[in-house]
Amino acid sequence: MKYSPTLNFINGKFIASASNRNMEIISPIDGNVLSVVSLSTAEDLDNAVQAAKAAFRAWSSTPIKERVQVFYRYKTLLRKERKELATLCSEENGKTFTESLAEIDKCIELTEFACSLPQLVTGEFLEVSKGIECRTEHVPLGVVASIVPFNFPAMVPNWTIPNAIALGNCMIIKPSEKVPMSCGRMAVLLKEAGLPDGVFNIINGDVEIVEAICDHPGIEAVSFVGSTKVAKAVYKRATGNYKRCLALGGAKNHLMVLPDAKPEMTAQNVAASMSGCAGQRCMAASAMLAVGDVDHIIEKICDEARKIIPGENLGAVISKEAKERIEKYITEAEQQGAKILVDGRTTIVKGKENGYYVGPTVIDFVKPDMAVAKEEIFGPVISIMRTKNIDEALAIENSSTYGNAASVFTQNGGAARYIIEKASAGMIGVNVGVPVPREPFSFGGWNESKFGVGDITGKSSIEFWTKLKKSTVKWNPEAGINWMS
Repeated sequence: MKYSPTLNFINGKFIASASNRNMEIISPIDGNVLSVVSLSTAEDLDNAVQAAKAAFRAWSSTPIKERVQVFYRYKTLLRKERKELATLCSEENGKTFTESLAEIDKCIELTEFACSLPQLVTGEFLEVSKGIECRTEHVPLGVVASIVPFNFPAMVPNWTIPNAIALGNCMIIKPSEKVPMSCGRMAVLLKEAGLPDGVFNIINGDVEIVEAICDHPGIEAVSFVGSTKVAKAVYKRATGNYKRCLALGGAKNHLMVLPDAKPEMTAQNVAASMSGCAGQRCMAASAMLAVGDVDHIIEKICDEARKIIPGENLGAVISKEAKERIEKYITEAEQQGAKILVDGRTTIVKGKENGYYVGPTVIDFVKPDMAVAKEEIFGPVISIMRTKNIDEALAIENSSTYGNAASVFTQNGGAARYIIEKASAGMIGVNVGVPVPREPFSFGGWNESKFGVGDITGKSSIEFWTKLKKSTVKWNPEAGINWMS
């Protein structure tokens, strides 16, 4: 075991769980055991909530311009430890070192946005009548929780940590039990940056802790990122306990490729989108809608896919079970009549024979009713569906239960605008394979890719992590009583 046991972080200290249930943390790269994590109990969670409650009074009363100073220092530490954080991210998740460096860079950008919050939450003021003033201000909620997935051990936690805490809340985060070590390292950096004890806490665990977070009366709001099935369950349970909840689910993102698209640029973008982070991201290209005659572009996509080498510029998938599930989708599509143009099944990386790798896979002549066309595969696989025109392609995109992202590759501005207007997705790209908005623009999909109001990052997150206080003040007693007072 390379690392010491992974512990909870409560009130500024790493603390062992009261549970006797443990889970090995296995590196997808080579199958080696990295650490062991305890699967915590509701008692452990309650200890964290009490610590956060105790810290809330002082932290929430600290002026926001002072609170964000912690994140200026945290940003500096993220940059200083960029390579070490990326190494840890790669080890526990399996993605390439280059992808992990990009993930830490995004953490830095997210933290930079949090540092700007004092300029965005100034509230409003107006003299509504002679001597009568109305004012609004953003007030923190209290103790909040964030439940994060395995695919981005560092970035997704930082979707919520800087904003929620800078806005005056105290936070409990539940990392994926498969990749809990990056959160532990971030706890160390936050403490080094001057964050008071109890403001940020980590509870490791599985479904038992997720349910306990949804049920705990001391937690005011819950954010979640994961599969749609679990997002629905979390949203229903949390809101059933009268909490705010924003739950992001899965995706089936469609790339529409038109005949006039630039072949080289399109092929590079499509291949990178379907294979980046081994396809384990909710913004990955999973379905391509070939509009008309685009065979010349499909050939180039296959050429680009063959340049993606597992163990070199393609990372591992998270587990043996994930590898088997992805390969099952490919085999099933082939049995149903689809054509495998590039086959990533049974991939073994020399020297890492115990790792979990699936090579880039391009499947053509997929029918819209096939599982690979409708379901989230979460692997480096793209399914190509042939369509005669844009409206036929849009009909397939619109029929998806998901609505995270969609992109179009074309040089026709009118066609691009038409697709932007008609696509049923929260994030749209034109000649962009992964249309993730950058700060201060917010991240969030539609339909069954998101449950709750607002988005999880950017300006939109302010409304989720705060409540609005309105005050009306009268200073002119000589005005007497009127319809306002």
